[in-house]
Amino acid sequence: MFNWSLYLTALYAMLGFAVLGWLISVVKKNVTIVDSMWSLFFLLTACVYATSLATLSARAMIVFLCIAIWALRLCIYLSIRNWGGHEDHRYQAIRSNNQPHFWFKSLYIVFILQALLAWIVGLPILGSMQANTALNFLDYLGIALFSFGLVWESLADYQLKQFKANPSNLGKVLNTGVWGLSRHPNYFGECCVWWGLCLIALATGAWWSIFGATLMTLLLLKISGVALLEKDIAERRPAYAQYIKSTNAFIPWLPRKD
Repeated sequence: MFNWSLYLTALYAMLGFAVLGWLISVVKKNVTIVDSMWSLFFLLTACVYATSLATLSARAMIVFLCIAIWALRLCIYLSIRNWGGHEDHRYQAIRSNNQPHFWFKSLYIVFILQALLAWIVGLPILGSMQANTALNFLDYLGIALFSFGLVWESLADYQLKQFKANPSNLGKVLNTGVWGLSRHPNYFGECCVWWGLCLIALATGAWWSIFGATLMTLLLLKISGVALLEKDIAERRPAYAQYIKSTNAFIPWLPRKD
């Protein structure tokens, strides 16, 4: 059964967190902080659901642990990457297109929007944590898919970090390791994470969790992920045009030869 009261409680908590992040961004004059907040929205949601339960089932504890590991890793990685830097070029473009008074408009254009998207994407967390049924095959399949996605995403981030740390790679395209199998292996791993959580939710009969995983897939492929990053990258980086010809955009596969 869908628990609207609990679901709305999570929304209120997420909106409060969004306002806090917005206030910090106004002081810093930089909204990039929202990238680090993204995964924490889901951890906050999991905390809300966990504290509402009289007892945590085995499934609820597993999902909470999965969310905590994924969220903290991603938050720490992005915080270190963005620390002390200028506002991300994506947000610079949004800022320039929403003047004057972007400092206020960013509250709903950036922070509240992210909270609302996370609220919908997080449907599998609600579906999996509120049920108190025995673990079944779908649970184990979901845990396996989540684990694979987490490892794949982490490996992609590590390889990219190492590549960028080498000054001799400036202007080059990373096309080795998992990046030789997919142009966006981090996004593919992220997709696996959420479909893994969705399978765990489906194991409880929470069919509506599919909407959350589907929205995340659309965001990664068509809106804020692959489509946005590759909008004009081939024009700015000629070497990337060849990378596009040889390597799948999303699903890993062996490189194509000329």
